[in-house]
Amino acid sequence: MTLRDEVTQLLQELIRLDTVNPPGNETQAAELLRDYLAGHGVESELYARTPERANLVARLPGHGGGKSLLLLSHTDTVLADPAEWEADPWSGEVRGTEVWGRGALDMMGQVAAEAIAIASLAREGFQPEGDLVFAACADEEIGTGFGLPWLCEHHPEAVRTDFALNEGAGERMELFGRPFYLCSSAEKMSAPFRLLVQGRAGHASMPGIADNALVKAAALIERLAAYRPELLLGPETTAMIQAVAGQELGPAEALELARANDEAAAELLEPLLSLTLSPTMISASERRNVIPHLCEVGVDCRLLPEQTPAEVEPVLREVLGEGDYEFEWIDPRGGTRSELGTPLWSAVESFVARIEPEATVLPVCVAGFTDSHWLREAFGTVAYGFCPTKTMDPQLAARLIHSADERVEIDDLALAVDCFRHAAVEVTGGG
Repeated sequence: MTLRDEVTQLLQELIRLDTVNPPGNETQAAELLRDYLAGHGVESELYARTPERANLVARLPGHGGGKSLLLLSHTDTVLADPAEWEADPWSGEVRGTEVWGRGALDMMGQVAAEAIAIASLAREGFQPEGDLVFAACADEEIGTGFGLPWLCEHHPEAVRTDFALNEGAGERMELFGRPFYLCSSAEKMSAPFRLLVQGRAGHASMPGIADNALVKAAALIERLAAYRPELLLGPETTAMIQAVAGQELGPAEALELARANDEAAAELLEPLLSLTLSPTMISASERRNVIPHLCEVGVDCRLLPEQTPAEVEPVLREVLGEGDYEFEWIDPRGGTRSELGTPLWSAVESFVARIEPEATVLPVCVAGFTDSHWLREAFGTVAYGFCPTKTMDPQLAARLIHSADERVEIDDLALAVDCFRHAAVEVTGGG
């Protein structure tokens, strides 16, 4: 059986396990992976805060004191409505050159590729100088304390490494007519907040005697929508602009150039130049004929790495202005970065040079959130997001994640296995 066939089969088996979070039930995936790895001489352990939500950690121990590498992934997925799909979301069906099913892209495909990489190296007799670790964790999609952050706190020895490869980037994109592979070295902070807008209740038939909190909230939402934050450059965005434009540019110049010449480049760059604000949820009266005395507005806010809620809050309060409302942050997390120019970065570059010599690795900051944050914060691990995809169009892939008809190209699965094997050898050494 080829590695391509092997990763396809393992992915199909993983998709057929319903690990939708909540409730998760990731133990079934951990047990499947444990049994698969054991069959190829790789020892693993299950770590679980509760029995049904286990994390798997497998290891090829280093024998020479070299650098250690963690291949990181998560086994929970988001909900799928079969009525919206052309195929059963938990079938793992192969259609043509693709495997269909929930999690194929996010991120059972990478789980399978990482597992195949460490298993295939083990059966070939690879002996790393530094530890090679594979972790398939629970609870990334919701983050309620069963997955990697719990491991970092309660079993740090299991997941502490010098370097880590995780989800977050890897797609091939053509920008300004040149090929690039994105590699994420940083991520924005997820810093949501709520506005509790105060008013006075009354009967909806007599609006003049009430003070409608929902109407007052509308004005605040409009102010947030109209706000244009200051544009700023971080090291990864500076490097990205230099690589694509071939020159140093200020943030406004770079965005103007991208908008004028390459829509994909503009879409990639814009959210990485400032904090973003997206009002997404609102709750007011429970009855149509009752004017609400309280309106709650939920805002998805993403801060640049190293920005803090304390730094940004005065700016947001100035944007909102005076009013009858309370401002509350909701569990800010993330906002970390890893340095460039490391042995792991060199491994990614040498892999890309091998598969497409004319392409360039492009450092990016992830606008969303990944588990890499926990490793950087707990151990100072250099963590990058890189799972290469060359066959599937990146815009199609972006639309399929968390959506109906999620699927992955088998060629991209095989490419990922090749990448993780290459990174393991280059970073941990040995033979």
